[in-house]
Amino acid sequence: MRTPVLLSLSIMLFAGCRATDDRPIVDMRGVSQAQYSADLADCQSYADEVEAGRQVARGAVGGAVVGGAVGAVVGDSTTAKRTAGAGAVLGAARGGRNVMTERERVIRNCLIGRGYRVLN
Repeated sequence: MRTPVLLSLSIMLFAGCRATDDRPIVDMRGVSQAQYSADLADCQSYADEVEAGRQVARGAVGGAVVGGAVGAVVGDSTTAKRTAGAGAVLGAARGGRNVMTERERVIRNCLIGRGYRVLN
């Protein structure tokens, strides 16, 4: 019972949140702050198109399959269920990390495409 709750919370956490640290470091010399703010907001809206829920769910399913298989090999059905649950949570977390990385990449590429010098 605990595993579905943890999995659901993980999916909601990663799928529902917008990265708070998706603001890259930009050389602001000669840049209008107002224009940069508008461009950053546009680029962040493009990053919102990254399918967070799907990637987190895919990670959870993959983790559950691998965890269940390992648990079945080394133990009984109870072990398989527990390792599947742990694998699902870890897979969801990995999927969430991948979402954040992809969002950062989208924002960075968007700003570079608009002529900004992104430093990180």
